[in-house]
Amino acid sequence: MEQRENENLLSVRNLEISYETDSGKVYAVNNVDLDLCRGETLGLVGETGAGKTTISLGIMGLVPNPPGKIRNGEIFLEGQDLLKTSEHEMRKIRGKKISMIFQDPMTSLNPIDTVGEQIAEVILLHEKCSRAEAHRKAIDMMEMVGIPGERFGEYPHQFSGGMKQRIVIAIALACQPELLIADEPTTALDVTIQAQVLEMMDGLKKKLGTSMILITHDLGIVAETCDRVAIIYAGEIVETGTVEHIFDFTMHPYTKGLFGSLPSVAGEAKRLTPIPGMMPNPMELPKGCKFAPRCQYKTARCEEEQPVLAEMTPGHLVRCFAVQDGTCQPERQKEEEL
Repeated sequence: MEQRENENLLSVRNLEISYETDSGKVYAVNNVDLDLCRGETLGLVGETGAGKTTISLGIMGLVPNPPGKIRNGEIFLEGQDLLKTSEHEMRKIRGKKISMIFQDPMTSLNPIDTVGEQIAEVILLHEKCSRAEAHRKAIDMMEMVGIPGERFGEYPHQFSGGMKQRIVIAIALACQPELLIADEPTTALDVTIQAQVLEMMDGLKKKLGTSMILITHDLGIVAETCDRVAIIYAGEIVETGTVEHIFDFTMHPYTKGLFGSLPSVAGEAKRLTPIPGMMPNPMELPKGCKFAPRCQYKTARCEEEQPVLAEMTPGHLVRCFAVQDGTCQPERQKEEEL
């Protein structure tokens, strides 16, 4: 474990984040542990409201306070605890060491500044160079993401959705960060452009040696892009391991439910198999296992005790009593269904 810690670029331990609202306290992230090695891509997968984006905002130091509050935990980037780092120092880290691609490129860009100036601004903030050098580097970044440099002086409204997303990626990668967090970067794009953007991101990641956390609902994207996966449910990691672990030895009932709800062109099923019920209210989480109210394997123990993440095979951890006692057996996913 010590050797693994030394290899890690990012280590998150016991992270807890909540939001204080007029209706009560929202428990958004609960005791999350994550590790990310250099050059690795980690996929965070789960339903809307599972806490994926809040985890990424916690890493970036961007949890809005109020109403958000990091109640507990440690976030180490190259051994530096980001939760004990001042806001002044975090501004030097954001954009330089950690960058984030937000969900909607339409609202991520300033409509009154040219796209080139917005890329150059990041370079000027973090690198000691003249404005002319920053402009030249910004043009290089635009061309790296497939946008002609002569469009430097154009405004966001002059670009399509896919081109806007490329500009956002250029901004995020302008200073060659060690960690890139991509929060559903292709959600607002059509399928063809999605494939192009993902291929481009993967190529740039390899070229620049960047580690990446990819937040997505799409298990097909995870299969093609990620090295490891963490399945998030109600603010907790319920299963984590390599892509091969998750796809070839699916263990947690929730992970099985996610695969079961995927459409298949090869299967004979005429209807999808949705996960019954709804995700629990984050203000009133169940006493025991968070997934118990929707789980076919639940027992009285599940409703009373909280299962811990247990290592079932090396590197494959699962939070489930039924898996740990052998009641719920691993399943292999069919490639044609992904």
